Amino acid sequence: MTATTYIALTLAAILLLTMPVFAIVSRNRPMDADVARRPTTVLLGYWVRDWVMWVIAPLERTLVAWRVSPDVFNYLGVVLGIVAGVAYAHCSLAAAGWLVLLGGLADIMDGRIARARGLASKYGEFLDSMLDRFSEAFVFVGLAFCFEGSAVAAAGLLLALGASMLVSYARAKGAVVGIDCRGGVMQRAERLVILAVASLIDGPVTSAFDWRPGTLLLVAIWVIGVGALGTAIYRTAYIARALRGEEASR
Repeated sequence: MTATTYIALTLAAILLLTMPVFAIVSRNRPMDADVARRPTTVLLGYWVRDWVMWVIAPLERTLVAWRVSPDVFNYLGVVLGIVAGVAYAHCSLAAAGWLVLLGGLADIMDGRIARARGLASKYGEFLDSMLDRFSEAFVFVGLAFCFEGSAVAAAGLLLALGASMLVSYARAKGAVVGIDCRGGVMQRAERLVILAVASLIDGPVTSAFDWRPGTLLLVAIWVIGVGALGTAIYRTAYIARALRGEEASR
C-alpha cells in the first residue's frame, strides 16, 4: 500500500473510533432535527446520520458563529469534486475517496449553515442541487480516465452517472407537478459513501486477495449504477401512481 493509502485508512480508523463515544453520549440525546425529518434507507439509517451530525456539530457551530456564507460550501463542493476527479484520473483512489467524503461534508454544511442563520432560500436550494450534479459529473469523468480501455468499466460508469442524474431528475420533476418523492436505496448520500469507502479500502482488499487494483471500486460502481437505476424507476412509478390517484379522485 502507498503512503497515501495508509494515511487515508488511519484517518478513517480515527473517525470510526468516535462511534462508541457517540453511542454512549447519545443515549439521552434527542435526534438531530434534520436527520429526523429525512427518510432513512437500508444503507444509511438514522443512527449513522445522527452520528455524522454529532461529529461535525463543533465545526458547524464555529462556522455559524463566524457568519460564514453557505455559498462558500456550495462552491467548495464543486472544487472538491474537480480535485477528486483529478485524483481518480491518476488512480489515487484513497486520496480521491477522502475528497469525495469532504465534498459530501461540504454538501451537508451548506444547508445546515443556511438554516441555522435563517438564510435558507429557493436560490440556495437550486444552486446546491445543480452544483452537486456538476461535482458528481467531474468525479465520474476522472474515474473514466482511471479505467480507460475497460469496456466493463465504461458501461458501469455510464450506467452509474446516467442513473444518478435520473434519480435527481425524478425528484425535481416530481416537485414541479406537486409530488415530493425522496425515497430509494441509492440517493446521493448513499452513492457518495459507497464510492468513498470502496476507494479507501480498494488498495488493501485487492492486495490481500491478489486482485487487480481497482476491482473492488469497479464492483462498487456497478452497485451504484444498478441501485440508482432501481431508485429512479421506483421514484418514477411512485410519482406516476400518485398523479394517477389525484386525477382519479377528481
